[in-house]
Amino acid sequence: MNSLRKIAAGTIAAVLAFSMAACGSGNGSTSASDGASGKAVKVDEKSASATSLSDFGTMADLEAAAKKEGALNVIALPHDWANYGNIIENFKKKYPEIKVTELNPNASSKEEIDAAKTNKGTDAAPDVFDLGLAVASTSTDNFAPYKVQAWDSIPDTVKDKDGLYYADYTGIMSIGWNKDKYGEISKLDDLLDPKFAGTVALNGKPAEAGAAFNGFLMVNQLAGGDISDTQPGLDFFKKLKDAGNLTQVDVTNGTIDSGQTGVVFDWTYNQASYQKDLKSKGVNWEYKTFPKAQVVSYYNQAVNKDAPHPAAARLWEEYLYTADAQNQWLAGGANPVLLDQMQKDNTIDQDALKSATVVEGTPVTYTNDDSTRITEWLQNNWDKTIGN
Repeated sequence: MNSLRKIAAGTIAAVLAFSMAACGSGNGSTSASDGASGKAVKVDEKSASATSLSDFGTMADLEAAAKKEGALNVIALPHDWANYGNIIENFKKKYPEIKVTELNPNASSKEEIDAAKTNKGTDAAPDVFDLGLAVASTSTDNFAPYKVQAWDSIPDTVKDKDGLYYADYTGIMSIGWNKDKYGEISKLDDLLDPKFAGTVALNGKPAEAGAAFNGFLMVNQLAGGDISDTQPGLDFFKKLKDAGNLTQVDVTNGTIDSGQTGVVFDWTYNQASYQKDLKSKGVNWEYKTFPKAQVVSYYNQAVNKDAPHPAAARLWEEYLYTADAQNQWLAGGANPVLLDQMQKDNTIDQDALKSATVVEGTPVTYTNDDSTRITEWLQNNWDKTIGN
């Protein structure tokens, strides 16, 4: 893993990166039907219109309102994605009076919004969202404004000014591999070695999946390209294909376990999950980022304007922006948005920080217009160059 470097104040905060999916695939274990009947629900208007903690009074007042509702519906939160399993469990332990229902852990950002619309007015609708920026920024009609207590510590560049959505955590695009089998990987061209035959994988197709899109951008940077010139990235993947090393098998825990995908471009928090899982099986999974290709992408929190449990929704958001939850994201391989502030406040988990992979230098950033342009270019060029 790369050596640790502290994130300079505001470095990650300057990122407004595009993301195509919410939390992608994972192994969340809770059924979507647990705790949600689909029955019509009547909500407390005071809770539903609250835009900050002061509208409840005190934290104790918010907790009381949420406990009275007794339920919270989250969606698209796989347990092995950025340590969400532990975050959910710790919330349950802190508030045992609130039953947490996990709706469709593998949902995309778009599917989160669709679920809210489909189940509007019932107790089966999600209360909160975890969304990529592209969907968050174009779905604000579905959100209720709410500014958590930590609002002022969330940089302006990564939050909606009215509190409709705000960044929570980001990963860094990285390369992971079975070090026991393949040894060291220090540069991109190492992947052209015949020992990697048929085993190098993106996590999806770059024109369709957020992780693959950002993996492509990382490779493009390392190959000499940039956001305005993506041809070098495509040229490298063509070389990788011609060498017989590229596989287009969908990456799953199973393909990694079996060695079918022995080298994977993915987010650091997913790599951390793979590493933990494989360590218990005696496999040394290594991952690293590259200083000149620090591609990052924030996910965002939002409250459903039609949340069936509006007080619990707001209590969940308050919890996510505590040092406890932020440190759990850090332990899960993600970079929490309040990392700089927690370092200043000395509330950072030093053990988690020691093992974390954080941004080195200036992250690779791009706008939604950039992402649209690059996606269209990939749609026109990836398949005809690389194949379906």
